[in-house]
Amino acid sequence: MTRVTENNESNESNPDIEISRRQLLGTVGAAGAVGLALGATGGALVQSAVSDSGTAGAHGGAGALSSLGATRIAFDGDHQAGITNPLQAKGHVIAFDLAPGAGRKEAAALLRRWSQTARRLMAGEAAPTADTGIALDAGPSSLTVTFGFGHSFFDRTGLTDRRPTALDPLPDFSGDRLDAQRSNGDLWVQIGADDGLVAFHALRSLQKDAGEAARVRWQMNGFNRTPGATGAPMTARNLMGQIDGTGNPKPAQPDFDKRIFVPAVGPGPAEHAWMGNGSYAVVRRIRMLLDDWDKQSTAAQEQVIGRTKATGAPLTGGSETTPMDLAAFGADGKPVIPSNAHARISAPEQNGGAAMLRRPFSFHDGIGADGTPDAGLLFICWQADPLRGFVPVQRKLDRGDALSAFIRHESSGLYAVPPGPRAGEYVGQRLLEG
Repeated sequence: MTRVTENNESNESNPDIEISRRQLLGTVGAAGAVGLALGATGGALVQSAVSDSGTAGAHGGAGALSSLGATRIAFDGDHQAGITNPLQAKGHVIAFDLAPGAGRKEAAALLRRWSQTARRLMAGEAAPTADTGIALDAGPSSLTVTFGFGHSFFDRTGLTDRRPTALDPLPDFSGDRLDAQRSNGDLWVQIGADDGLVAFHALRSLQKDAGEAARVRWQMNGFNRTPGATGAPMTARNLMGQIDGTGNPKPAQPDFDKRIFVPAVGPGPAEHAWMGNGSYAVVRRIRMLLDDWDKQSTAAQEQVIGRTKATGAPLTGGSETTPMDLAAFGADGKPVIPSNAHARISAPEQNGGAAMLRRPFSFHDGIGADGTPDAGLLFICWQADPLRGFVPVQRKLDRGDALSAFIRHESSGLYAVPPGPRAGEYVGQRLLEG
């Protein structure tokens, strides 16, 4: 369970206090920070780690961090952070290839460096080596860093016998227009935070840590609505203006872990046990043809999606969370939710219960030479097995989704994301040293 601790604990009452980046890199004053001890549960554990009101920042401003900047997410735990946490305002995804000649030894050293850096930055501390000061004055701001391995990683490290079958390459889809240079990769990193400078600081620190061991294959930037921007918490909207993520599995559901995480003790071969409590991430850069979409009337857009644009409610009525009535027909004898509507085709009940946890970012990379926006969705979804999650749903969407006329899949990757590390462990240690 997530535990949030308010900043009313004194230093004396908390012997496990940790010093924040804000103090290490530029604060003065006698009061110090209010630190909080981490529990030993999963990577979604959240806590506050804030300077108290007597501490001044590097620019002379006194006062505690707001709750937005103070929220801290644990690096250690059963699962890596950045999977079940709420959407974050700013994100970066980046893939690396191991350098020529680098193998298992170099990969282990790199993951050890990356884990040390991520553990410190997520705690609101300075990077362990040559911190750039980019995030000076800031708290952890819900920073998460998540690491994964691509199919080719196992060839490069001589670990092909430990590569899970669930990491087999995704099938080709007829609607794909994939750029190979912006797809796949030996190593994958996802960074999210509720502050842009904190997120970039993590990106820059991890890129520097790669050193001579790995080189960037591709990198993409994304964003979501900032927490607190709406009157009440709500499902995010994408760049088409649609509420996006209504059908996500919920952690409170009894089968959530079974759908999203690899069993800790499972039926698979022993050499794949290192993935227990891990998950698989499918990453797709989906270009939205926004000019074409915006030419459609709201009613036409709702027919494409199968939900109302204003509230996200199914066209059969109710609220956003009302189940769709897929058997409802209108007076014209046609299904109220069209047979090719995106929401109908992707519904778990239409796909043998297949489900995935969508946790995307929107992107906008400027205006093309033809005047159209290079914008859309950095689609990231999580599942225990992509062959039972993403693949069957995408196959059905590929055959007849009305939304296909307004989107273009431009890059793709599939990554095995190992479980969260134990205290003092680095991500992937059970694979690389097992």
